[in-house]
Amino acid sequence: MKVLHDDASFARPPAGTAVTIGAFDGVHRGHRTVIAAIRAVAVERGLQTAVVTFDRHPASVVRPESAPLLLTDLEQKLELLEDCGVDIVHVVHFDAERATEPAEEFVTEVISDRLGARLVCVGEDFHFGHRRAGNVELLRTLGERLGFEVIGHRLVGLDDAATAPVSSTRIRRALTEGDLVAANEMLGRPHEVRGVVGHGDARARDLGFRTANVAVPDTVCLPADGIYAGWYRTPDGQWHPTAISLGRRPTFYEFADTSLLEAHLIDFEGDLYGQSARVRFVARLREERRFDSVDALIAQMAIDVDEARRLLR
Repeated sequence: MKVLHDDASFARPPAGTAVTIGAFDGVHRGHRTVIAAIRAVAVERGLQTAVVTFDRHPASVVRPESAPLLLTDLEQKLELLEDCGVDIVHVVHFDAERATEPAEEFVTEVISDRLGARLVCVGEDFHFGHRRAGNVELLRTLGERLGFEVIGHRLVGLDDAATAPVSSTRIRRALTEGDLVAANEMLGRPHEVRGVVGHGDARARDLGFRTANVAVPDTVCLPADGIYAGWYRTPDGQWHPTAISLGRRPTFYEFADTSLLEAHLIDFEGDLYGQSARVRFVARLREERRFDSVDALIAQMAIDVDEARRLLR
């Protein structure tokens, strides 16, 4: 897959491209349905498949006070798009200037002149450009002049019904409400977060369960506080079954500013400090709760680890 940025030199594909446009946060099942549709047409017509996306969520520039937390950072998004079999991803730098660009200029510059689009496929509710003035109808009008066809793809639901379409917003809501089953079903994979392992207060080690404290950027969407079974990827590419504690440790602290992600890699020995980590949430085991004694907490931690081991076996 070829990744383009605004300042990269690039020879426009001679046969043209089939293009889809969007933030693609999460690269969820709805996104992949649209990509699969344009890939099928691209193969039939001898076109290359291109995705136009952004280096940050547009809302972080347009309305930063209410911008959504991200399901994927840019690196993970590009990896997921490559897994979809996309030929080209054009990563558009989104800033205040781009936010005020008229929809017509964006289509002419990026979609037509740069990518040589012959087909544009977007969700039927797609909006873009300054004040979201661009939509499927405008794309069709521009396509008549610039030489591309437009397909407005219907919204995708889990049961192929658009009554409850898959969306990044619905996935975030499910995560924050603790409904990991629904979130992962809409994603089509376990929700994954990434960060760097830092030093904690060494309390978990004293309890008999060493953990990696993963510092996840505060722009990333975490599930609701609780205990989870999941997988942890070490820098050598190996995935390890893991019991995950996400929360504010109420047994020890009356108040904590933020939730802490602590990952206990089951049957693993090794130093992870300072290393990058990827954590996948597979199943929610229980809510976080306060215990009356440290011994009661230790006993529950042993149960949680055994349950995570069983689920991930």
